[in-house]
Amino acid sequence: MKAKWMLTPLMTGLLLVGCSPSEESDTSTTETNESSEEVEVAFDGQLDHVHGMGYIENEEGLYFASHHGLRIYRDGQWLEATEHANDYMGFNAVAEGFYTSGHPGPDSMMQNPIGIQRSIDGGRSLDHMGFEGETDFHHMAVGYRSHHLFVMNPQENSELSAGYFRSENDGEEWQQVSGSGLAGEVSAFAMHPSDSQLIAAASTEGVFLSEDGGDNFSPLTGNVVFGTAVFFNEESLYYATYDAQAELINYTLETANKQSIELPDLPEDGVIFIAQNPLQEEQLAIYTAAGHAFVFEDDSWNQILNAGQVEK
Repeated sequence: MKAKWMLTPLMTGLLLVGCSPSEESDTSTTETNESSEEVEVAFDGQLDHVHGMGYIENEEGLYFASHHGLRIYRDGQWLEATEHANDYMGFNAVAEGFYTSGHPGPDSMMQNPIGIQRSIDGGRSLDHMGFEGETDFHHMAVGYRSHHLFVMNPQENSELSAGYFRSENDGEEWQQVSGSGLAGEVSAFAMHPSDSQLIAAASTEGVFLSEDGGDNFSPLTGNVVFGTAVFFNEESLYYATYDAQAELINYTLETANKQSIELPDLPEDGVIFIAQNPLQEEQLAIYTAAGHAFVFEDDSWNQILNAGQVEK
């Protein structure tokens, strides 16, 4: 059962491989659209190829990063961002906006891949942080409050060799770390919101935690389970695994206590993204390999995506 779920084409596409590059286009320093058109419009369609999910505090919404730009769930309504329809990978929501990597959309003037991009206005504009035309960082973690970065660089570029790197000044300087103890094929990283020494990883050999900024990782799970998702709040690490079935755990950082959280029915499916609303902490969101999304509110799971189709 475990191997069958992990080896489906859906998991291969969403968890391990990612999307194909878009067509390469010209260089731009900052992308912004200054027209009077609405930047968000109602969305009632299919949301596939989701590569990240998170709450943006300043925008009061749950953002989904996809192959075709941003989709937003806010106050029970689905919206679509009309600008910057890029193929976002390595997406990390922060309080003011998000950091991301990936490939440019068909109308973009950015180079392919887009390197590291930052938005501090919910995606209305993008600031280029480096590596345009060089690297697509599929695996990246960013502190929600600190904005410190941790990346797995897949191959040498003009600044970095292949391996694990961290930055505490928006990529102006990078420090290489060893990633010792981290085993298996990594599917996700997460960084603590304010303490960037705490980094978690999910891989094909479980869930791992580093307390020294990524130099050393220790396992939190046995190697008989797959780690599928990781997410920090200030007090806890939420992580998801899959063995005979999907499981979601709240790991308290101070006490190392592990509490299992009851999930909705997910037959042969598993959690690949986790997010928590910083404005309403009881509001926990999950996205699964089969394209389902749920928000926990009012003591129950409310489904907002059903196999990619938005629910209203």
